[in-house]
Amino acid sequence: MSAATPDVAEVFRRFGDAYRQQHGASLSTAQRRVMTAIVRCRTAALGGHVEQCDACGHQRVWYNSCRNRHCPKCQSLARAEWLKDRQSELLTTPYFHVVFTLPEQIAEIACQNKAVVYGILFRAAAETLRTIGADPKHLGAELGFFAVLHTWGQVLLHHPHLHCVVAGGGLSADGNRWIACRGNFFLPVRVLARLFRRLFLESLGKAFDAAKLSFFGALAPLRDRRGFLSHLRPVRKSKWVVYAKPPFAGPEQVLAYVARYTHRIAISNDRLIGIEEGKVRFRWKDYRNGNRLKTMALTANEFIRRFLLHVLPEHFQRIRYYGFLGNRCRQEKLARCRQFLAMPQPEPSACDAAADYRDRYEEITGTSLTECPACDHGRMLVIEVIKAIKPCPPICDTS
Repeated sequence: MSAATPDVAEVFRRFGDAYRQQHGASLSTAQRRVMTAIVRCRTAALGGHVEQCDACGHQRVWYNSCRNRHCPKCQSLARAEWLKDRQSELLTTPYFHVVFTLPEQIAEIACQNKAVVYGILFRAAAETLRTIGADPKHLGAELGFFAVLHTWGQVLLHHPHLHCVVAGGGLSADGNRWIACRGNFFLPVRVLARLFRRLFLESLGKAFDAAKLSFFGALAPLRDRRGFLSHLRPVRKSKWVVYAKPPFAGPEQVLAYVARYTHRIAISNDRLIGIEEGKVRFRWKDYRNGNRLKTMALTANEFIRRFLLHVLPEHFQRIRYYGFLGNRCRQEKLARCRQFLAMPQPEPSACDAAADYRDRYEEITGTSLTECPACDHGRMLVIEVIKAIKPCPPICDTS
C-alpha cells in the first residue's frame, strides 16, 4: 500500500536494509550516515517533547530533527537565517545569475571523485569571474558573489553545476570607487566559458598527475594517462555551458530560488506521490518541454541510488563567498560599497541567537511554531521531555 504521506524516510525504512545488503561495499560512510539520519529524523529514536496549549489544553508530541543537511525535513530555520543574511547584504545595483555546468564526461569523473572535482569546480568558476571582472576591457573591478553547488536535475540524475549570484559591479582596484556594469549586460558568456574550460581542465590534469583521482568500474581505463586524456579529448574543444542573465524580478527572486536548495539535496518530500509495488512515484518538471509537470516512477532501488548520488563528502562546503563578499573582509568592503552607492548602513540585527529556535523562526519567517493548531490563539508550552533512544552498539565480528 502507498504511504499516507510518502517521504524519503519511508522509502529508506522499507527498502534501505535491502539496498545496504546489495550495495553495502560501494556505500560511503557519509551515505550510510545520511540514510540512518533520515530514517530516525522526527521519530522517538531522537527524543522530543510533549507540548500543551495554555488556553484549551490541546496536546501534541514533537520529535527532534536529525539536523542532517541532506534531510528533506530539516534545516528550515538554517535556510531562513541564511536567506535573511543574504538579503541584508543586497546592494542597490543589478544582480546577475551565472551558472557553470560541467560536461557529461567530467560529471562521470566527479561522481567518483566528489571532493576533488567539486573543489576544482568552485575554484575554476570563481577565478573565471574574478579574472574577467577585473579585466579593464570588461569591467575592471573586484566583484562580489557567492556560489552554491547543485548536483542534481529534476529526475535526480547526476548533474553538477554551480549557481553564482553576482553583483552587477564592483570596487575599483584601489578600492576608492564603485564601477557599475553596463545596463543589463554583465560579462560575455563566451569569454567566461572559454576561460572556465581552460582553468578547469588545467586543474583536473594537475589532480590526475598528483594521483588525487580514483577510477573504478566503467571508468577504470582512465587510470592510465592515455585513457584519461582520451576521455577528455571531446570536451577540450566543445562549448561549455555558462549561463548568465539578470533575474527577472530582481535579486530577491534568484535568492529565493537558490535558497530552496541551499540546505537540502535532490528532492523535497512534497514532490513524492506514492510508494507502491516497490516503486516510488514523484513529480518532475520537464524544462525541455515547456516546463510541463510530469510523473516518473522508479524502482525503490533506483530511487535510493539516485538520491545517494548527491550526498556530499563530509565537511564539504557547498556555499562559498568571493570578492568583496569574502568572509574575511565582507563587513568592511560592504560598508564601502554602500558608501559609494549612497546606501544607509544596516541596523544591527536584533535576533538573539540564544533565543528559542521557535521564536527565531517566527521572527524571521512570520510563521508561528507555538500557536495552538486547535484554538488558534493559545501558546503551546513544553510539559514533558522525551529522551532519545540510544542506538544499539554494533556487534563486533571476531571471526
